[in-house]
Order: sequence, then structure tokens, then C-alpha cells
Amino acid sequence: MIEKTCCFTGHRYIPANQYKYIVNQLNEIVTMLINKGYRYFGTGGALGFDTIAAQTVLNLKKQYSWIRLILVLPCVNQIKGWNKKDIDVYNKIKNRCDKYVYVSENYYEGCMQKRNRHLVNNSSCCVCYFTGKKGGTSYTVNYAAKKGLKIYNIGNNV
Repeated sequence: MIEKTCCFTGHRYIPANQYKYIVNQLNEIVTMLINKGYRYFGTGGALGFDTIAAQTVLNLKKQYSWIRLILVLPCVNQIKGWNKKDIDVYNKIKNRCDKYVYVSENYYEGCMQKRNRHLVNNSSCCVCYFTGKKGGTSYTVNYAAKKGLKIYNIGNNV
């Protein structure tokens, strides 16, 4: 299953002028991966790139009904402090995904890294939006590289 699984990671903040580019790139890359035999797509349910990636997979499911969206969530109360609009989008994605799992019942320092490692450890490729900024995306992309995953970085061209 790992050889047919792709994970996503990326920054939470997406500049408005990059949104359309990211959506187009995701559509192109995910379609290419589907044509290469990828079936499972995992994302962490965060704001920003994770949300766009999940929406892309759900949209492509209309054409490729056999693909699956799996949410790997850090904790049950991940959305604490989010605004209503973002919570509504999160719930729509969660209700339409094929499976979701929590790596922890409650938030603790490190649960986000645990989620990210879970995504990488169960994938053979990683599609990311990484612009070089330090943080969780940097950690996850570096971890994926160390684990030998094929990496497609949409953020290289921004």
C-alpha cells in the first residue's frame, strides 16, 4: 500500500496570488500520480496547503472514483481557535474523506510532528508547497527526503 500512497505537506499561509497556481499544479501532479498507479492520498487536515490538497483529491474523485482521501489528524481538538468559515470547510472535507485517524486524543507539544511522521512513514511520495521557510513543513520535507520519498515541490517556482 505504501507504494501507492502519497502524502501532502505545506505552509498554512497561502498568498492570494499563489492560490490558482497551487490548485493548477496540484491537479496536474495528482493526476500524473493517479496515472502512475497511486490510489491513496493523505493529508494532515491543517489550514492552507493541506486544505487545498484535500479539496483537489475530492474533486478528482469525481473522475477517478477509486482514489481515496485519508486525513491523518493530530488531535481531536485540532480546530480549536479556528474561525467558523475554516471550521465549516474542515468539516466538509472530513465528512467527504474516505477515512480519518487521530494520532492523539488531545493536543500536546509534538503531536503535529507525530502526524507528519505518520504521513511520511506510510507514503512513497510527498507533494509539498515548501518555500524554504522554517517550521513544520521544513521538518516534514526534510524527513521525507531522509526516508527516500519522491518529492514534488510546488513551492520551488514561486
